[in-house]
Amino acid sequence: MSEPAEPLAQSETPLPVETEPGTEEVSIITDLFGGKMNTEQFKHVLEAALLTTTEPLPVLELKKLSDVSLDNRQMEALLEALAQDWQGRGVELTRVASGWRFRAKPEMQQYLDRLNPQKPPRYSRAVLETLAIIAYHQPVTRGDVEEIRGVTVSSQILKTLEARGWVEVVGTRDTPGKPELFATTKQMLDDLNLRALQELPALEEIGALLEQDTTVGA
Repeated sequence: MSEPAEPLAQSETPLPVETEPGTEEVSIITDLFGGKMNTEQFKHVLEAALLTTTEPLPVLELKKLSDVSLDNRQMEALLEALAQDWQGRGVELTRVASGWRFRAKPEMQQYLDRLNPQKPPRYSRAVLETLAIIAYHQPVTRGDVEEIRGVTVSSQILKTLEARGWVEVVGTRDTPGKPELFATTKQMLDDLNLRALQELPALEEIGALLEQDTTVGA
C-alpha cells in the first residue's frame, strides 16, 4: 500500500495562471464566432469596411460582415472597442445619425486643406437662421419660419437647404393651401457629426454662431 502523498511545501504551491488583458473578451467572442475568428480579426473586417466607404454604415449593415448572428449590443461593443484602438491618431471612428464612420479629427483639417485648397461653401445669415429655426421647431412651414424671423423667406433659401441635403419636405399641414412641412435630415446631423437632434447645441449658441461674419449667399 502506497504512502499518502505529502502536501506541497508553501513555496511549491502552484501559482495561479495569469491571462493577458482582453483574453477573456477574446474567448467570449471566439465562442460566438464558433472558433472561426476572434475579436481582433473581426475588428479588422469592420475596420476595412468602414475605411473603404464614403458614407456612414449603420449597425444593421455592419452585422452582415459577421459569419454568425450578433445582436446590436455585441456589435456596438465591438465598434466601441475599435474606436478605442484609434484613440490618439489623426483619424477617429465616430457614430453619427446614419451609422458609424471614420473621419479626420477637426485639428487635422487645416493640414488636409493644403492638399485640397478649395474653400468650403459659406452660407448667408438668412440661410443659417432658417436652418436653425427648422432644426429647433420642426416640422414647420415656410410661413412659420417667416413668423419667427419676422421677414419674408425666399424660396431660394429653402432650395439651397434642400440642395445641400439638410432639409426635406416631410408632409403638408392640414390647413387651407396645404403648406409644405419642412424638417431636417440625417445628412445634416452627419455633417455636424451628431447622432440625434438632442445633441444640437443650445439655441443661444446657435445665435452666437450666426453673429459671425458669413459670405452673402442665397
